[in-house]
Amino acid sequence: MTQTFEQFLSTSSANIPILGFVLNIILAALLSTILGWVYTKYGNALSNRKQFAKNFLLITMTTMLIISIVKSSLALSLGLVGALSIIRFRTAIKEPEELAYLFLAISIGLGLGADQTAITIIAFIIMLIIVIVTKKFSTRFHDYKNLHLTIQSNSDTKITIDAIIEILKLRCDAVDLRRLDENGKIIEASFIIESHDFSQLNKAKDELRKLDDNLKITFLDNKGLL
Repeated sequence: MTQTFEQFLSTSSANIPILGFVLNIILAALLSTILGWVYTKYGNALSNRKQFAKNFLLITMTTMLIISIVKSSLALSLGLVGALSIIRFRTAIKEPEELAYLFLAISIGLGLGADQTAITIIAFIIMLIIVIVTKKFSTRFHDYKNLHLTIQSNSDTKITIDAIIEILKLRCDAVDLRRLDENGKIIEASFIIESHDFSQLNKAKDELRKLDDNLKITFLDNKGLL
């Protein structure tokens, strides 16, 4: 009752059970691997999902290690706050979905580090079921081909963005201009297009070629690179 604050800080830590820690970190590796697989298969990000998913393993295990160490020590908790205050994280997060999966990976590490194994596993399974079922139903009831289209022209034949958009609107169900770079005779445009008929895409490609024989056209599945 009469111990000083310094004594409290020095005696508030507890030994971490080695067996429990090993089991939790193995479970963290397993759950983060499953999370990476689900993100790669069912994610919608345009970036390389398989490459991004490799980060989940390290993030989950690191978070679990930190929580396991500081959870029983006020002194270590205060030291962690000070250490993180001098670290600046610069992450190339391009889409909210990437951030959502990162939070889920961190949550797994937090739960296992706090020895809330059962709740963490149950919540993880429920969330994955919801993600997979939602993705299955959205794919079933949405038959449109969602594509990322990039058009590049670098020739003496001057084409306009209006001519490109008119052709795409005629052959596609939806056209959304996302980026336009134009400099002299060089033009580069990026679109998100929707089409349910592959033959219409071929006709659009042929009509665009008529504008410029050297036109570079790239179609990319908007679900992202695997």
